[in-house]
Amino acid sequence: MTTKPTLGLVLSGGGARGIAHIGVVQALRERGLAPDVIAGSSSGAIIGAFAAAGHSTETMLDFFATRSPFRLQMVTMRKAGIVDTAKVIASFRDYFPEDSFEALETRLFLTATDIVNARLTIFESGPLIQAILASCSMPMVFTPTEIDGRIYVDGGVINNFPVEPVRGRCDVLVGHYASPLRVVRTADIDGVLAVSQRALEVAMFFSSKTKFHECDVMLAPEELHSYGLFDTKNHREIFEIGYRAASASLDEIERELEERA
Repeated sequence: MTTKPTLGLVLSGGGARGIAHIGVVQALRERGLAPDVIAGSSSGAIIGAFAAAGHSTETMLDFFATRSPFRLQMVTMRKAGIVDTAKVIASFRDYFPEDSFEALETRLFLTATDIVNARLTIFESGPLIQAILASCSMPMVFTPTEIDGRIYVDGGVINNFPVEPVRGRCDVLVGHYASPLRVVRTADIDGVLAVSQRALEVAMFFSSKTKFHECDVMLAPEELHSYGLFDTKNHREIFEIGYRAASASLDEIERELEERA
């Protein structure tokens, strides 16, 4: 009996630009190509978790438009970040009532950075919501997330494109990178936060790019560089960018799967 080939999906970080991941998920689902395993970092962790739980893309879009952490209403001035991740927990509880990796429909891996011990952590079991928050706790923007006595920040600091957890766990791997390098001018780098953000962006891009070749089908829409980390007001436009990119590659994905059948 022929075994159906399995599909893996890797979703990078990118702040609000990660909304494009929702478009990728929608395009795959319309062709009956729901992933068997998903790995995500930062905003890719959020969408990866929603997809793994079986939520509709409309639900995901509504979350990003109204309740996502990438909104400036979460501001705090008294802690080690601008956005207080503790305030974000309630935003997730309605969507993940069981708060467990084991309750998901699809195998999921999320990356986070143990900032004290300078180590990458890959979450794949146990409580889910804290792991999501750890993965998207962007330094100097979000307060760190504490789990079992360890302090975590954004997974993208060490691994913004987590191919590693899905190696050997799928037959065909699709990657979607939502953090393209923006075109900037010298005048744009006008403060400590701007310099830090640009340095992190450059480092994440080049470390991620070295792994693009590991994907059987790689998507990295250049149009996303026009949008910012907190650009949730343009969520429909960003969604469409991901949807178009994935839709244009569906035939290629199907061919890859057929070759491994």
